[in-house]
Amino acid sequence: MTEHTVRPFSREQLAPAHRGPAAAWSLVLPLKPLALAKSRLGPYAGAHRADLALAFALDTVTAALQCPVVAQVLVVSRDPVAGPRLAELGAVLITDEPTDHAGEGLNPALAHGAAHARRLRPDAPLAALSADLPALRPAELARVLGAVPTGARAFLADAPSQGTTLLACAAGQWLHPAFGGASRQRHALGGALELTLPDVPSVRRDVDTAADLAEALVLGVGPHTRVVAAALV
Repeated sequence: MTEHTVRPFSREQLAPAHRGPAAAWSLVLPLKPLALAKSRLGPYAGAHRADLALAFALDTVTAALQCPVVAQVLVVSRDPVAGPRLAELGAVLITDEPTDHAGEGLNPALAHGAAHARRLRPDAPLAALSADLPALRPAELARVLGAVPTGARAFLADAPSQGTTLLACAAGQWLHPAFGGASRQRHALGGALELTLPDVPSVRRDVDTAADLAEALVLGVGPHTRVVAAALV
């Protein structure tokens, strides 16, 4: 499926209430099944790896929903544990990603979620956000979204300046996500503008390794990550 194809949605999927003005942002977050998520944290977290992945997502979604310029947060996930937990927070849960996308990574999930977001709020700007930002601050996220130029696609690089934690586009445009690995270069080559804001470390600090987690803990993580991380000490 391409981003231009919109699948029909059930009444339940179309039902969630939306907050904020018509121009407020829609955010799409992809989440792998917890059994597969955050594999590089395995040597450090051991049996708590899946718990950490879930905690990251819970804290990220909580902060995103508290952002004053965000109207809705959509999570694309088939995980039977994570999905309902995130929906309880107020996220719109999308579980019907086509099975032919299995194993293709996060970008097809983001494209599917973006199509869903466009169906729900066609006049809203749209952004893809990493689900592993446990130190995310609503005010910092608002500054990043507010810096996206009108009518443009734009992205924010991760802390090492190799990957991407946020990719945004205006209403009526499509994300064309290219997340994974050296996605900063791919997004730039694809025509997206790089946002170079200072003082938004919580939006750039995604967590893939123990060192990343240590940096996030210094920034100050959300309560779910704090509890799981404390069990690892």
